[in-house]
Amino acid sequence: MPVEHIAADRIPAIALAGPTASGKTAAALAIADALAPRQPVEIISVDSALVYRGMDIGTAKPTPAEQACVPHHLIDIRDPLQAYSAAEFVHDATRLIGEIRARGALPLLVGGTMLYFKALLDGIDDMPPADASVRARLEQQAAAIGWGGMHAELARVDPVTAARLAPGDSQRIQRALEVWHVSGRPLSSFHTAKTTSTNDRLLSTANLFSLEPHNRAWLHGRIAQRFHAMLEAGFLDELRRLRERGDLHANLPSMRCVGYRQAWESLDGLYPMSSLPERGIAATRQLAKRQITWLRSMPGRHVIACDATGATTQLVQAVLDRVLGSVLKGGT
Repeated sequence: MPVEHIAADRIPAIALAGPTASGKTAAALAIADALAPRQPVEIISVDSALVYRGMDIGTAKPTPAEQACVPHHLIDIRDPLQAYSAAEFVHDATRLIGEIRARGALPLLVGGTMLYFKALLDGIDDMPPADASVRARLEQQAAAIGWGGMHAELARVDPVTAARLAPGDSQRIQRALEVWHVSGRPLSSFHTAKTTSTNDRLLSTANLFSLEPHNRAWLHGRIAQRFHAMLEAGFLDELRRLRERGDLHANLPSMRCVGYRQAWESLDGLYPMSSLPERGIAATRQLAKRQITWLRSMPGRHVIACDATGATTQLVQAVLDRVLGSVLKGGT
């Protein structure tokens, strides 16, 4: 059946997840290439770091050539000074899925920010939006009493949230206190009722494919290789240019991204520059561990061993067979 004869609401949204360095970008392009003769594809990035402009090397952002092969969305949509939340992602992804389907194309959601995937699959807590004035007051208070003192204040108004946050987790402590001041309710109270609206129709775990290694050592080797390649490609120069702006600081969500945080600390002289590769690789390995833990909490996903021979071919075939069969065969 020609693409133009397929009803937009019958075109599935496909998700491709996996830990960092598992090969998602190459796999996504392979899927798009395999479908191209009969079904155009547009990629929606599911990555909290790729949203930032000027952060290309340290985020392993798809190259301009890769982005030219297939339309990409939610890349370079924020300045590093700005925040981008899971709620904003759900709003943007929901809109994009509808627009892509309306064009007769297939939405392919690709990335490793598991919170975003969970939010799109399960719904998002209906929390109040950020309030710049409240946040500014909290930052002034933190400057006076420290984040340990702010954590103690959070323990007073929202002990449930405080119990799961480290005293040094300034970003999350600030957000929890902000929610309390704006709404008069503890952050933990919003976790009991989620708004799912139409999310369950947009994406399901039946259409979620996951690249996961059988052998962690394989992934660790890829992480180390990629971090060294980033350094050789000018990662530190990229961060120096961002620092030279004068308006960015280490506690921004953008600068807390894995790799950027460790490099910022080295440029500040907190750690020897010689230790950066070791610290950056270790932090990235911890990120991959957390991502795999998130993935294992998503039953129903289709797991492809990314370290197996022919993993990309297996993934492409699985997508064709398990998800797209009805569309490509005319919906019989």
